[in-house]
Amino acid sequence: MARKSLIQREKKRQKLEQKYHLIRRSSKKEISKVPSLSEKWEIHGKLQSPPRNSAPIRLHRRCFLTGRPRANYRDFGISGHILREMVHACLLPGATRSSW
Repeated sequence: MARKSLIQREKKRQKLEQKYHLIRRSSKKEISKVPSLSEKWEIHGKLQSPPRNSAPIRLHRRCFLTGRPRANYRDFGISGHILREMVHACLLPGATRSSW
């Protein structure tokens, strides 16, 4: 189980990203439309004004059961350890377990 403080920090980043999403998207569209370099620098300054944690690149996928940050499967939203346990318990239909 991940530390609760790290999970809460990730949730806070998700809220910030949603809050500033439209501002970032509109600024990026403006940059592509403006021909002069000086105006692009001004718009780029506006793009840097929101908090750093509001950038979508700072988000990290976590397992929604354990909060584990590594080895996550996008299709299921869980980590590899939990996925293997669920397959062995026959909780995921269509998934076959391998034993060798």
